[in-house]
Amino acid sequence: MIMQPSVPIVMTLAGSDPTGGAGIQADIESILSMGGHAAPVITAVTVQDTRDVVALAPMDGELIIQQARTVLEDMPVAALKVGLLGSMEAVEALHALLNDYPELPLVLDPVLAAGGGAALADEEMVDGILQLLVPRTTVLTPNTLEARALARGSDTLDACAMALLDQGAEYVFITGTHERTSEVHNTLYGNHRRLEVFPVPRLEGEFHGSGCTLSAAIAALLAQGTAVPVAVHEAVSYTWHSLQAGRRLGMGQKLPNRLFWARDEADEDDTDDGPHEPH
Repeated sequence: MIMQPSVPIVMTLAGSDPTGGAGIQADIESILSMGGHAAPVITAVTVQDTRDVVALAPMDGELIIQQARTVLEDMPVAALKVGLLGSMEAVEALHALLNDYPELPLVLDPVLAAGGGAALADEEMVDGILQLLVPRTTVLTPNTLEARALARGSDTLDACAMALLDQGAEYVFITGTHERTSEVHNTLYGNHRRLEVFPVPRLEGEFHGSGCTLSAAIAALLAQGTAVPVAVHEAVSYTWHSLQAGRRLGMGQKLPNRLFWARDEADEDDTDDGPHEPH
């Protein structure tokens, strides 16, 4: 009899970011921070800095499947997180893989463009994500730009969410950092309705890897059996604090400090009015 590990295992399929701000590197830190163990599968290698993506080299689809299957046959993975895929071949490879593991919850962060604006998915890939992956998704985490791109023709964000739910996603969580609002409104949808809004104070500056941080944290909590609304609430709090503690380590966007919780208690600032940190 195989003993179940005491730490939940989350497989993340995403691109590698040499800045350490986003992608696989961000996922590993987030999953670790939420009490999980990350099993990283590289889908693409990027050339980027803290300003934008310069080049993208997608992995061969068969190599993606081999990476994932080898681990899935060895370790009791409890949840999947998907980020940058990089090619239609990768979308199709992931679809084939998901068909063999229908019981695993999936958090899909539909990375369509870099923070600096570089396109990371063409129209064929957008259609492929919508048709092949969204119907298999437990929690879809688009920002407002990605939601509008995936739900073309929808005139409001609520309509975008309804369209994506109709496409088969169990939950849709639209993040509002790209909107021009004084407060960031993040909205969870499910059961064909708006379920809850998670507002957080808007922080100054731009951040590299916030979407990866959020979606990986949600996946790590789902791997522990946490209900989706609770997982979203805790992941939003964790992400906000990671951004609040973010640092400008390059010449572009700030990088989240996903290990903010490891700092000395004497350095903690108890005066912020942001959301409470997850326990």
